[in-house]
Amino acid sequence: MTELTLSNLSATSVPADAVVVGIARGESGPVPAPGPAAAAAVDEAFGGGLAAALATVGAKGDTEEITKLPTPEGLPAPLVVAVGLGEAPADGTGYAPETLRRAAGAATRALAGSEHAVLALPLADDAAVAAVTEGALLGTYTFTAFRGRGHEGTPPLARITVLDPGAADAAHAAAAERALVVAEEVARTRDLINTPANALTPADFADLVATAAPEYGVEVEVLDEEELTAGGYGGILGVGMGSASPPRLVRVAWTSPAASATLALVGKGITYDSGGLSLKPVGANETMKCDMSGAAAVFSAVLAAARLGLPVNVTGWLALAENMPSGSSLRPGDVLTTYDGTTVEVLNTDAEGRLVLADALARACEESPDAVVDVATLTGAMVLALGKRIFGVMANDDAFRTLLHETAEQAGEQSWPMPLPAELGESLKSPLADLKNVGERMGGGLTAGVFLNEFVAEGVRWAHLDIAGPAFNDGGPFGYTAKGGTGVSVRTLVRLAERAANGELSG
Repeated sequence: MTELTLSNLSATSVPADAVVVGIARGESGPVPAPGPAAAAAVDEAFGGGLAAALATVGAKGDTEEITKLPTPEGLPAPLVVAVGLGEAPADGTGYAPETLRRAAGAATRALAGSEHAVLALPLADDAAVAAVTEGALLGTYTFTAFRGRGHEGTPPLARITVLDPGAADAAHAAAAERALVVAEEVARTRDLINTPANALTPADFADLVATAAPEYGVEVEVLDEEELTAGGYGGILGVGMGSASPPRLVRVAWTSPAASATLALVGKGITYDSGGLSLKPVGANETMKCDMSGAAAVFSAVLAAARLGLPVNVTGWLALAENMPSGSSLRPGDVLTTYDGTTVEVLNTDAEGRLVLADALARACEESPDAVVDVATLTGAMVLALGKRIFGVMANDDAFRTLLHETAEQAGEQSWPMPLPAELGESLKSPLADLKNVGERMGGGLTAGVFLNEFVAEGVRWAHLDIAGPAFNDGGPFGYTAKGGTGVSVRTLVRLAERAANGELSG
């Protein structure tokens, strides 16, 4: 991970390869973003003409716009990078954290290949410090584990110094330290998602967890195929029947002696999803290594809670399987018996995520947590509904759904509350078994949520995050988001754990 430092020095005092400043969109062109004294020093080095110089080369100050200029004498950095922040806040309260987060990420991405950058962005408070440092670190992410010698590509920015007049303030230092932990755990999730399926089978994933978690005091329990059979985990076993790589259920737990609440997180971990015998069409398979994004996010969130020492118990359940076609595959029309005894008629083997989650949700509820949240790349229907940057939130409690939506907003992740229409349950009734694994085609993302709700114990508050859209970015990078695995929901889950530690799950 890129090295991060807070400094209360001036932009004229810190040697670096580049200095980053924010610019706003004014009525007649770009203007220096209001507030930061560090950025004012850069403008002074231009004789007050930084905005004019930027306008000359076409800068407008639009959000995440990047403009580079050589610096005049008086600045130790040879390059100024101006990043657009959009319109300046009219009320003078400072820029929204997510605006700063994305700007910082866009700037550090643009400086790949450089050794050291100084960021002189508006820092009104510790929330702004958190946003700038987090965005800057997330923007440096690269994944080169499978590149051969001579093909490593451009290395990420190695060092970042954030110019902060309050660098000596304990709250600012804590904000930066939290940002570093969160960014490292998002990067862990991105690495897992980007790893090809031949290098990350369910057993590989479980082994990786068993190796990494104890370093942070996180307990690990792994159930292999024999233990899953003995325990009656028919959903996970059924999905994994067709693969040469057998499934796993992994429990990771951070236990705090100061905890008064317990949060359970459940992640869909399909390490590769071919669709099984209900094979996906050509063009839909290439990115299906990302179907374990939910499990990766849950794992990283538990580690983050441990690393931050949060006074809350957080348990993660990783339901890991590979969905493959073979002579031993689950067949359309087969009936599975899930962990809680519910029988499910499987009419579409490509609706497999809900089957592994059914087992894991039922098992997680046995420990009587204060709340359960599952995270899954579950349905294409949710992508159609909300696009590629927003995840859906469903819950069996309206207040809890609102809390999750607000938590995502606080974390800087885009979500939208979705209903659980009771009438959709009718389409899940089977003439042969207790349930079918698919129901009405229209509103399929909602039907999937209704299905999952069947496996949540009575009295347990539950929410479902369908991250199918934003989990994998198959387009160009933007803001602090790289191409490939995004790590979406990690920041929301960490923020939720913090709120649980503050007693905000009740009510």
